[in-house]
Amino acid sequence: MTAFTRPARFSEAEWAARVQLAACYRIFAHQGWAELIYNHISLKVPDQEGHFLINPFGLHYSEVTASNLVKVDIQGNVVGHSDWPINPAGFTFHGAIHATLPEAHCVMHVHTTPTLAVCCTEEGLSYTNFYAAQLYGQVAYHEFEGITVHADEGARILASSQGKPVLLLRNHGPVVIGRSLAQAFNLMWLVQRACEVQVASQALGALRPIPVPVLEKCVRDSLNFNPNFGAGEDSFAAMQRLIDRIDPGYRA
Repeated sequence: MTAFTRPARFSEAEWAARVQLAACYRIFAHQGWAELIYNHISLKVPDQEGHFLINPFGLHYSEVTASNLVKVDIQGNVVGHSDWPINPAGFTFHGAIHATLPEAHCVMHVHTTPTLAVCCTEEGLSYTNFYAAQLYGQVAYHEFEGITVHADEGARILASSQGKPVLLLRNHGPVVIGRSLAQAFNLMWLVQRACEVQVASQALGALRPIPVPVLEKCVRDSLNFNPNFGAGEDSFAAMQRLIDRIDPGYRA
């Protein structure tokens, strides 16, 4: 793998966060979760209170690197130099979530076809498959208000989340909130898989319900949330190794 040197303007902690977040953008691109130049993943800068990293607006996820990620403050103002702006819609609710929830280390938002399709249904997520069962009791909803460019909607989105790690924006797409980037990634993976299976199985007819006690047991047993199994760190690391083999330029 090509060696990349940390630029002197970044601390070791910030650079490590930048490398991990850039890897995540490449993973999303590899998974087919990118949306042209839109959508966003934001991450706290670990050694700088009130500062966050987000993708440069104008670049595809496959073009995001550790050094071109944009640092912003809680209002979405660019901190330091950046060759790129940020998407105004990108920090409307991200900033509100980061500012209010101390556990919101990483916030992700996508518009993948299956997740958006489920967000467009009246029922929303159906707890009728293996993946959805692990999200039982972890999902909240926010009514559609249009494109998220108005700052006042951020507070309403935050209120709608009710402290839950998954928020489905009606008619729009999912938002996940993680205590770490790896946990957020695994939550998003679960949401994606749950929605893929729901969309496929609904076409076959009525969905078979899962009893509530079994759903509750699935949440307790899910390794995605269990710190004894890395709370998703191990599976994110596996995906990062995959990206290192095929697309290591994100480390620049």
